[in-house]
Amino acid sequence: MTDALPHTTPPLPRTGIGVDVHRYADGVPMFLAGLAFPEEPRGLEGHSDADVAAHAACDALFSAAGLGDLGSNFGTSDPAWAGAAGVALLSETARRVRDAGFVIGNVAVQVIAVRPRLGARRAEAEAALSAAAGAPVTVAATTTDGLGLTGREEGAAAIATALIAPA
Repeated sequence: MTDALPHTTPPLPRTGIGVDVHRYADGVPMFLAGLAFPEEPRGLEGHSDADVAAHAACDALFSAAGLGDLGSNFGTSDPAWAGAAGVALLSETARRVRDAGFVIGNVAVQVIAVRPRLGARRAEAEAALSAAAGAPVTVAATTTDGLGLTGREEGAAAIATALIAPA
């Protein structure tokens, strides 16, 4: 019998997925994908600015790094994050991921909402989220053709994936 060498795996990239959903509310400003939409009559309701795109990006990064999720890092019981901008949360998330020993490869965000219309401001949204993450962030948007909570215009959702690697 020969002694087997210990099996070692080289550091591999890691992926994470994040999802966020918030309801529309009257009297609340609309923030989405790091941008303000002052022409929107209703915004998204939440402990922070309820930016579903930024929040999903945070969750994807936390997931990839094994650092919990948005709630465990910026919980609603913590008044320090009340009303915080999604880009501030994303910037802090990226810092924590890097401090945990990772580099961020990229984040991809898919917004699911009827409004606000994001297409004309996609490049601006990608620039805002990329600046906050310190890494490339791409943004796409879709609707559900009238189906579900987003189709009935009850709220907005976003799904994100992130790719990170050990530093």
